[in-house]
Amino acid sequence: MPRYSASFTLMLALVSAACSRSPADDAKGVASASVSVNPAVVSSGMPVELDVRFAIAPDAPAFQEDYTVFVHVVDDDGEMIGAVDHVPPTPTREWKAGSTVQYKQAVYAPISDYVGEATFVVGLYSKESGERIPLSGELFERRAVKAGTFEMRERTEPYVVIFREGWHPPEAPRGSGQELRWSMKLGRLTFANPKRDIEFTLELDQPNKVFPMPQHVEIRLGETVVDDFDLEPGPPLVRRIALTQGQLGEGPDVDLAVVSDKTFVPAKFAGLQSSDTRQLGVRVFRAFVQPKQ
Repeated sequence: MPRYSASFTLMLALVSAACSRSPADDAKGVASASVSVNPAVVSSGMPVELDVRFAIAPDAPAFQEDYTVFVHVVDDDGEMIGAVDHVPPTPTREWKAGSTVQYKQAVYAPISDYVGEATFVVGLYSKESGERIPLSGELFERRAVKAGTFEMRERTEPYVVIFREGWHPPEAPRGSGQELRWSMKLGRLTFANPKRDIEFTLELDQPNKVFPMPQHVEIRLGETVVDDFDLEPGPPLVRRIALTQGQLGEGPDVDLAVVSDKTFVPAKFAGLQSSDTRQLGVRVFRAFVQPKQ
C-alpha cells in the first residue's frame, strides 16, 4: 500500500482569518513557485494530491536555514479558506541556484462551503524568526505569491463512513478546526457498498510517547488484512487503500476494522498529567471513500 509522508497531514485546515495584505518590498525573489492539485476540480474535504514546484533563481544566494513552506488557499474575494505549513522533502539548505525542486503531497482539500475558483498563495518563512524570504511572481501579499488555481465544487460525500462500536465520542480540540475520534483496541467502520473499485483514505496518529515500541495497526476487511503499518508517535499518517469491487462483495454495506496491537490509559502515565481513564488505541481524523474513476 502507498505510504504518505507524516510531515504533512493537517491538510488545508479551516481557518477564519483572511490573508493580511502588506506592501511589496524591493528584495529580489530567490525562487518562483507553482502548485497544482490532482484532481483539478475538488470538493470540500476530499483527499487530493498537491504537486509543488520551486524554480530557484540562477543567481540565488545559498539558503542559510531550512525554511518552512506555507500554502494558503483563498477564494475569489481574497479571503483565506484554508492554510497549511510543511517542510519540503528536500530541505532548503540543499536547494541549489538554477535548479528545480518538485514534490508531491497527499493532503485534504479545504473544508469550506465556497464554490468557484480558488487560488494557491505560497511563501517561505523562518520558523525561528518568522521572517519570510522574497519569491518571484505575482504578489498576493508581502513575500507571498499566487502559485496556481483550482476549482472548488459543492461538497458531495455519497459514501459517508459511520463510526460504529469500538470508538469513543468525537472530540474537537480548541483551535484545531477539525474533529477526531479515539479508537479502542478495535474500532469498526461502515459505509454503503459502492459496488465498484474504491480508494479508502484514513488519517490517524498517536500523539503520545507511551509505548517502548511503535503500535502496529491493521485495517481489516472481514478477516482479511488489507493494510498494516507501524504507527510512530508524532504527526499523523495518511493511508490510502485500494479496494476492488470483488473485495467489497455484494452486500449493501462494507465493514472495516481498525485494530491496534496496543492500547493505553492516559491516567496511568504520570507524564501525561491526565485524569482520562479511557482505553485508547489510535486517534483518527478522517475516513473517506472515493470511487475509482
